[in-house]
Amino acid sequence: MDKTFAFTVNGQARTVTTDPERPLLQVLREELQLTGSKYGCGEGQCHACTVLINGKSTPSCITPVRNADGQSIQTIEGLAQGERLHPVQEAFLAEGAFQCGYCTPGMILGVVELLAQTPKPTDTEIRSRLQGHLCRCCNYPKLIKAIHRAAGQTQGANAGPQSITNPTAEGRVSKVEGRRAALASLASRPPALASGNLRAGT
Repeated sequence: MDKTFAFTVNGQARTVTTDPERPLLQVLREELQLTGSKYGCGEGQCHACTVLINGKSTPSCITPVRNADGQSIQTIEGLAQGERLHPVQEAFLAEGAFQCGYCTPGMILGVVELLAQTPKPTDTEIRSRLQGHLCRCCNYPKLIKAIHRAAGQTQGANAGPQSITNPTAEGRVSKVEGRRAALASLASRPPALASGNLRAGT
């Protein structure tokens, strides 16, 4: 029997009426049109579907919507503030820490949680966190660099945004702006693996 659930998604109050056992991922994608969270394994192992619930990274593909009732949910669509990207998103852009981009939304949210808990993580702590996020492109070295950059631990990390917009480095500007556009498109990219009631093309 369907029930009505109310929660906050990216700062907005939302209400849905659906099967209590329906995966949160399906509700986000199909009912709320928030397609940044991706379907990967369907077992909570690859974490392409990661969202933050009350600040805690959660695999939405195995989380029944009833568990989100009354909670605060953040998806990749709600991370940026207007046109200003979150520091983790900026770091991923600066380091080119994505290729196909399928795992990127979940990874970014996982890193947001990591840095909230551990502002200056060690390589060991970063690797431990990344074990829960599968990247089939094997882009882990750049991911580690991006996380250090986001944490302000790499040389010149604070100068990242300035170097991105430096008008004297046209080639670099073009390259980074291309990455920015690619990152912005991830939220609406159709899933490469369709399963269950997830609609390909949304």
